Amino acid sequence: MMSLERAEGETIDNQGKEGRRKKQRKSCSDHCEWAYFSRPRLTDLMSAQLMDVSHFQQELLQTLLCPLQNKKRECSISKKTYERRLACIKQRTNEAEQHVKKEFDKLYQFLHKEEKIALQKLKQEKKRKTLLMKGKIEKITEEIAVLSTSIQEMQQLLGEEDHVWFLRRYPEMVKSCRVKRSTPAPVKTGPVVNVEKAIGSLQYRVWKKMLTVISTAPVTLDPCTAHPYLLLSEEFTSVRHTTKRQQSPPDSPQRFDPCLCVLGREGFTSGEHHWEVMVGQKTEWDVGVVRESINRKEAIDLNPDSGGWIIALRNGYQYRAATKTWKHLDLREKPRKIRVCLDYEGGKVSFYNSENKTHIYTFTATFTEKLYPFFSPGRNDGGKNAEPLKICPRRVIIQEE
Repeated sequence: MMSLERAEGETIDNQGKEGRRKKQRKSCSDHCEWAYFSRPRLTDLMSAQLMDVSHFQQELLQTLLCPLQNKKRECSISKKTYERRLACIKQRTNEAEQHVKKEFDKLYQFLHKEEKIALQKLKQEKKRKTLLMKGKIEKITEEIAVLSTSIQEMQQLLGEEDHVWFLRRYPEMVKSCRVKRSTPAPVKTGPVVNVEKAIGSLQYRVWKKMLTVISTAPVTLDPCTAHPYLLLSEEFTSVRHTTKRQQSPPDSPQRFDPCLCVLGREGFTSGEHHWEVMVGQKTEWDVGVVRESINRKEAIDLNPDSGGWIIALRNGYQYRAATKTWKHLDLREKPRKIRVCLDYEGGKVSFYNSENKTHIYTFTATFTEKLYPFFSPGRNDGGKNAEPLKICPRRVIIQEE
């Protein structure tokens, strides 16, 4: 009984286990089926979430990228600016080097010429004095020969033992001794050659003469500021407009374009300064001063508000002061030479006719930055206005005490 009951119990237990396994297999099958059919929906959800995250990160990167791109653009612009500045520096220093060499070459040539002149004068003095001394020596040599002959004859006569012969020759000998002979002029004391005339104050005399060949212009033009179609002289003291682009330094912030003008090399932040400009018979020109920060890359109306204090000539007869509305100037005489006077502390820029000393116009202002001399020769106008603007050399006066 016990074994039968155990067997029946085991059979029932086994059947229960088998039933539970079937339920488990069915449950697993149902779960897998649910997971299988529900998988696309999870994938879509995850994809949508990933797209949102990716889009957010792209926007974040974009916000980070824009400043980097702007910074790169700024760096590229700065690099080009520095490259232009470097090219301008090289060009300007090369031009300055050539200018220095030319200026010193002029001085060398002048000094070499003066040296040749001084040495030639010494050579001529030497030749003149040498011929004079040789003539005197030759004359004295002849006199010495005559005297030597007379002395020798007299000594022979004194030793003559024949008294008759002695008495015969005596009158003749006395006569020859009493012949008036020229006495050589005494040698003068003092320098045989006037060396002082040749080398005395040599440097001072040459220096005074040098003032006639060196440039004494108070202002020189800055080629790095000149409009590309302006031609400057080798001494940078005159400027004129041409129809051909000049070989000038590369474009730089200092260069005027499109304004047809050029500035002086040296700017002023204090003191009183003046210079004269030869305008001659030109039909158009502008002269005066401008501040350092004036706009050089746009066409502007030059007036005190924009940073310029100038007077101008238009159409050969219209003289104007560049005020805000351009003031007409009624001049009785057409000036050929303009004197520009700057009083920085006094706040004045004045213009005069240099030839008759008459006043033309005066600007008053308060200056706060560096001012530069300003020059515009105007357009060539088919050759009608081809004459250059020239900075006049300053007259140097030497006072000797």
